[in-house]
Amino acid sequence: MLRKLVVTLSLVGLIMSLLPYATSLYDLTGEEAWPGQLAGVVHWLNTAVRPQPHLAIHELQATAIASTTAVSPFGVNTFLQSEVEPAKRERSLQRIRDAGFRFIRQEFPWEDIEIHGKGDFSDRRNDLDGDGQVDEVDAWAKYDNIVDLAAQQDIAIIARLGNPPAWTRALTDTIGAYAPPDDFNDYGDFVAAVAARYNGRIHHYQLWNEPNGNDEWGLQDVDPEAYTALLCVGYQRIKAVDPDAVVLAGALTPTVAMNGRNMNDLIFLERMYQAGAGDCFDVMSAQGYGLWSGPTDQRLRPTVINYPHHLFIRDIMVRHGDAAKPIWISEMAWNAAPDWLPATYGRVSETQQANYGAQAYQRAQEDWPWIGVINYWFFKRPADYEQDQPWYYFRLFEPDFTPLPAYDALAAYANNPTVAATPGWVWTWLALRPTLFILSSAILFFSLLHWLAPKEK
Repeated sequence: MLRKLVVTLSLVGLIMSLLPYATSLYDLTGEEAWPGQLAGVVHWLNTAVRPQPHLAIHELQATAIASTTAVSPFGVNTFLQSEVEPAKRERSLQRIRDAGFRFIRQEFPWEDIEIHGKGDFSDRRNDLDGDGQVDEVDAWAKYDNIVDLAAQQDIAIIARLGNPPAWTRALTDTIGAYAPPDDFNDYGDFVAAVAARYNGRIHHYQLWNEPNGNDEWGLQDVDPEAYTALLCVGYQRIKAVDPDAVVLAGALTPTVAMNGRNMNDLIFLERMYQAGAGDCFDVMSAQGYGLWSGPTDQRLRPTVINYPHHLFIRDIMVRHGDAAKPIWISEMAWNAAPDWLPATYGRVSETQQANYGAQAYQRAQEDWPWIGVINYWFFKRPADYEQDQPWYYFRLFEPDFTPLPAYDALAAYANNPTVAATPGWVWTWLALRPTLFILSSAILFFSLLHWLAPKEK
């Protein structure tokens, strides 16, 4: 009788360990077509019974994380520095505000501010009146205008600080336009200058972008220890100017590559922590691209790049004692490139792009309490000369301010969000699932062996 009870309980435990927390195959796999859903279920089963990321849900009441997640999650990436006409910058920010976005992630490119040499903040690159003479203008003026216009719309700025000018490197741009400066103190001086100029007006600074790949560390091997040193210099210089500023680490590009110029983001982050990065940022950054599956995808493997990939970044943070720090998503979107372009970033229809964007915000609000701002990628480009590039088709607006379906969907959701937080027991269950699966499977396996064993006569 006891043996039958144990076997029965083990069978129930096995079934329970394989039950998903989902109401549909789309909710489970992020796939809309049935072949993808069936394959996705197999993938999910394989990942659900593996050890799960350690997320430290119960530590999320800490004051530190509350202060950086108790913000509007709605942000969008902008390229306002590329809009020549101030009126278009103003119109952009008005449309951003209308949609319910409360943050913009805006580049303040070093190469466009301290252009010609150390301490030189004049722009002498253009003949503005056509008289054959270079016209000198204040390099800060354009960015002052952006800051002013954002303040008028009550929109907070996440200032992305990178893109060193050529003069900061002995090899100039031959090593890549995004390569770090030879002297990291030059970067420290630049970020301090930005923080001083906009002290009290800009409160959030992101130091670099994707230092682990995509040639954003230049045409050379990436270097997590060197990036950590750069990050710490920038962090210390900003805090010296504005102790209340929030400093974001550069977003890591999600990749499984290990080829010198690209490094797996999880390995890169682990090495950053080993180099002391934990003392040099207030908020971690991640990218939130869904690529080939929708935002509801629950499959989790370190080698799979999907929307919830950042859970593995959270796991590393928790293991290094940073459970009280949040993650902000620097870029989130699905790509609606036409069929005649390669599907470099996956491919969805414009309708799917619209639906997925709104669902991505909803899932983060319901499932991931460590997530703060999520910045949609991106608002618009100033012109259509990049139509032959797949990345152009992440946009919310055409250059002439014609909105795409994704804009309308995001505006509808951001202005009336519907959030039902995931019950706390779900996280406990998900964490226990692998143990329950192994224990139940082992008991059933040995019970089967016992049943098959020859009986003594």
